[in-house]
Amino acid sequence: MRHRPATPAGGEGRAMATSARQWWTVAVAVLAQTLVLLDNTVLNVAMETLADPVHGLGASSADLAWANASYSLVFAAGSFAGGALADRYGPRRILVTGLVLLAGASTLAAFSDGATELTVTRGFMGAGGALITPATLAIVTRASAPADRTRAIAVWASAGGAAVALGPVVGGALLTRFWWGSVFLVNLPVVAVCLLGTWLLVPGLRYADRRVLDPLGLALSVLGLGLVVYGVIRGGRPAGWSSPATLLPLAVGLALLATFVMSQSRRAAPGFDVRLFAEPRFAGGTVTLLLLFFGLAGQLFYCAFYLQGVHGLSTLAAGAVMSAAAGGIVLGNQISPAVSRLLAVRWCAVAGILLSSITFGGYVFFDEGTPVAWIAGMLFAQGAGIGLVVAPMTAEMMASLPPRYTGAGAAINAAARPVGSTLGVAVLGSVLATAYRGAIRPSLTDLPPGSRETALDSAEATRAVARSLSRPDLLAAADRAYLHAMYVTAAWTALLSVAGAVLVIGYFRPRPSTTEAGSGHGAAPSSDRAHRG
Repeated sequence: MRHRPATPAGGEGRAMATSARQWWTVAVAVLAQTLVLLDNTVLNVAMETLADPVHGLGASSADLAWANASYSLVFAAGSFAGGALADRYGPRRILVTGLVLLAGASTLAAFSDGATELTVTRGFMGAGGALITPATLAIVTRASAPADRTRAIAVWASAGGAAVALGPVVGGALLTRFWWGSVFLVNLPVVAVCLLGTWLLVPGLRYADRRVLDPLGLALSVLGLGLVVYGVIRGGRPAGWSSPATLLPLAVGLALLATFVMSQSRRAAPGFDVRLFAEPRFAGGTVTLLLLFFGLAGQLFYCAFYLQGVHGLSTLAAGAVMSAAAGGIVLGNQISPAVSRLLAVRWCAVAGILLSSITFGGYVFFDEGTPVAWIAGMLFAQGAGIGLVVAPMTAEMMASLPPRYTGAGAAINAAARPVGSTLGVAVLGSVLATAYRGAIRPSLTDLPPGSRETALDSAEATRAVARSLSRPDLLAAADRAYLHAMYVTAAWTALLSVAGAVLVIGYFRPRPSTTEAGSGHGAAPSSDRAHRG
């Protein structure tokens, strides 16, 4: 079947008539996207308060881990459904639905009576985010003139850096004046502004050929990806990757995803066309972004323990140092359009990946005496490298697809980030823990059996045992073992990041013709060409 281009609805033609109106539309989408990403970072500073039995919920560390993970888990799993719904009903309607769901779940989260209720409501917040993110990217892509599209996507991508920087600051400011629920209620006025802006500024985009929903396929994708991500999170826990609690969800999730791929590939009009990956630029870009965020989230995880454990910084000071990465991301996003015009998207992305890879590997030169200013500078350079990649690669990926598939493409693009981040923390965290146990074990041979097992869990556990037994030598041993583990993990992080550069070089070869790219509609992937027959 021949795919016809999107037709304007409402006042789309008038809305796009002026550049100012176009950028106001982008601003609404960026504000909504910033809110989604802010919700994924603001909880970090509230952890200690939530653990307090008097002023919080008395949550255990495991409770807090799952409350934090439930958001990204549901967000990643639901992004596919969000993209398909945006293609079916239009991104504006799905954006409004996601904002309303996020506001309702935020209200319930603020008044949670226990950790279980908080975990569930955080999951519903993630579902709202899963609807919002692909809708906002589809709006930015479709509402921007071709000449402005890369710049608009760069602004949209900057929301990630802004959220990383604002999350701890906003959360800390609220917690100094109000109770812990305020970190969720702050979403309500922002949602109100986004809803008003959507009503006034965002055009209604509908397609001549409305996609047919496939509820079974969507259920398979959501459940399959959700179980895989859940299994990976479990694999990073002390039980390890051989635990049935890890292997069972991984096996079932992979089986569901395989069933999903096979069922969708056989449909004449699939609800979510997995054959979009037949477009090399889209496939290579997706894997590259996943690897990039895999490395970023994983290294920020072990950097936090390095700054607080080895360097002895406070939580606030460590957060301030790590916010340098957010500043770098914003800078890299803003200069990426100019750099991509100078070097071409392919080599701009390669330069950014290599810069971030160097900073990932730079951890092998750090120790307890490394100046904090050097660490902050490296994190800034790392963020700049990532910023150089995200916007131009996202624009190139979206341009490679037919307009009718912007929602589906946006969903995959959006899912690559939380999936990569979750995998990065779980996998690299597991590598870190394994390397640490091997390095610290010789220093624990003279401890009682119970204390020895406790001290093997982590550097923090070793330090706690050392203080309880008045063993300052163990404190130094914990720092040395952690540095060794960090070096091993950093080396793997850098190698995986370099693999992203190899993918870009291989998949982003110069186009034989730029006519389609210049139109902003992109060439149809092979699956789309097959449907035209």
